[in-house]
Amino acid sequence: MEKDHNNMYNRTKIKAQPIFPSRGASSEMSYINVPYQLTETQYPPPCQFKSIWKVQANSSYKVAHPQGLSTPGLFVTLEGKGKFVQGNEEKMLTAGTLLFVEEKLPCSYDCADDNWKFYFIHFDQLPMIRHLGLPVGERITTAKINEAARLCERLIEILIIQTIGYEYAANLVLQELLLLFAGDRIVKVSSNLDLGEILLQMHRNIAQPFRSEDFIRHSGLSRTAFFSQFREMTGKSPNQYMLELKLASAKASLESTNTSVKDIAASLHFYDEFHFSKSFKKRYGISPRMYRKLGNS
Repeated sequence: MEKDHNNMYNRTKIKAQPIFPSRGASSEMSYINVPYQLTETQYPPPCQFKSIWKVQANSSYKVAHPQGLSTPGLFVTLEGKGKFVQGNEEKMLTAGTLLFVEEKLPCSYDCADDNWKFYFIHFDQLPMIRHLGLPVGERITTAKINEAARLCERLIEILIIQTIGYEYAANLVLQELLLLFAGDRIVKVSSNLDLGEILLQMHRNIAQPFRSEDFIRHSGLSRTAFFSQFREMTGKSPNQYMLELKLASAKASLESTNTSVKDIAASLHFYDEFHFSKSFKKRYGISPRMYRKLGNS
């Protein structure tokens, strides 16, 4: 189990602020937030939109693709029921379900029970879908069907009106739709409490004293579960994560302000200037004063 000793940067004579302080909460001085940027990792390019069909089908509706679809596709079922067949597998697509379909595999689909209302979207490639954790060839249930329908209608409007930049707008709406489904699925399959809000509050309160007990209490988890899930999500303990946030903020302050090292340490609630300098050097391999000097030389 993690030991949650009060790290020196937590110690302060100032009364600890609530976990979610008001926007107008005061502090000794302004501080610089940390920069936010994409990590340099490999990820697939976004899907490119091809076409969208809005279908209200009855029992006469039957479609076959002996050579398979020319590009990947997505069924979004609003009402009724449809039957999708690929190989020896048959899937019933009912209201509130999705199905991502791979290209170049023979398939057929038709309406069941004389009613099937759905959207069908063509796009260029599947790597982004898989990167988002959305299964291909499996029926997915979503609680976001009304939001999905709104986005599909938005896509159709964009393609009808075709204002300047509509090609970009169509692709952006497709990305929004895919992210909607990915986010919905993450909520359904995750066994963890949503720690996203905890992380947001940590970032929004860099300049406040930090007590992990406040966040544990807010999460509703046991102490052990909180530390375990937090480390699983970030690779760090809560105290280490917040310390690195504070140091990153201090680094930005050294780069962009003439605030003294002592005042930067105080504004971020380090125990004293010595502890701040020691922590900064351990993290960045150089003292704060030398970092500023080299940056300005």
